[in-house]
Amino acid sequence: MSVAPPWVAVARAQAQRPPRRERLPLLVAGRLVGSVEPGVLDEIAAQGLQNGRIQLSKQEYRHACAWQLGTPEDATQALNALARALRETGHCGPWRDEQLAVRDARGERMGTIERGAVRPLGLATQAVHLIGLAADGRMWVQQRSLDKANNPGMWDTLMGGMVSAADNLASAVERETWEEAGLRVTALQGLAHGGHVEFSKPSDEGDGCGYMVERIDWFRAQLPEGMLPVNQDGEVARFDCLAPAQMLRRLAEGAFTPEATLVLAAFYGW
Repeated sequence: MSVAPPWVAVARAQAQRPPRRERLPLLVAGRLVGSVEPGVLDEIAAQGLQNGRIQLSKQEYRHACAWQLGTPEDATQALNALARALRETGHCGPWRDEQLAVRDARGERMGTIERGAVRPLGLATQAVHLIGLAADGRMWVQQRSLDKANNPGMWDTLMGGMVSAADNLASAVERETWEEAGLRVTALQGLAHGGHVEFSKPSDEGDGCGYMVERIDWFRAQLPEGMLPVNQDGEVARFDCLAPAQMLRRLAEGAFTPEATLVLAAFYGW
C-alpha cells in the first residue's frame, strides 16, 4: 500500500466531527433512534402533533433530558407527522417524497420517515456508491447537476445514492445505477462489494441544525468496452472517463464530494 496523500487525512477528519452544539437524544417508543439540537422541537411539542394524538415530550433518559416520540400504534405515522411539523417550522431538509428506514441503536427497524427529516433528527442512513472502471484502467465519474440539493456541480463516483425504505443493498445498487447512469448491473463485469465508509458530522440541513450519521457501502465493476453511461433522472450534468493521474489530481483539488472522496480513498487502499 502506498503512502496516502495529504487530502486523505483531511477527508477523514472532516467525516468524523462532533455536533456544533450538544444534542438531545431522540427516542421512538422508548428506543434511541437519533438526536436533535436544543430548541428545534419545543414549538412542535407545544403545538402538539395531529391535535395531540401523537405525544412528543421531554423525558429523562440515562440521567439526562431526551425527546420521546410516542407511537401507540404506527411508528411510521408518528415519524412522518414529526417530519411535516419540522417542515412547517423551517427545520427540515429538502423535501423529496422519499421514505427512508428508521432503525434503533441495535439496527432494528422502527418505521420509515421522509428523507428530508433524517439530518435534522440525526437519524442513521445508508447509501451506496459504485466505482465504474473502463477496460483500459480509466475510471468513470459523474458531475452532479447544478440544481442538486447537496454538493451541486461537484464530482462523484459513477453512481451514488441512498438506500430507500423499500431497498436492500443489492436493489439500491441496481436502481441507482440505472437511474443515474442508465446501466443494468447484469451487464457490468465483476460487480463486487468493496467495503464501507462512515460519516458522523454536522449538516447544514434543517437551517443548520442537522447531523449526518451515514454508512456508505461501495461497490466496483467494469463497464464492457463500448458501453457508455447515460443519465436517466436529470441529476447528472455529465460523465467523464479519467486516467489515474487525472483522478488523483481532481481529488487533490477537492473537486469530489466528501462521500466520493472517502470511497475513492478506500478504493485506492488508503
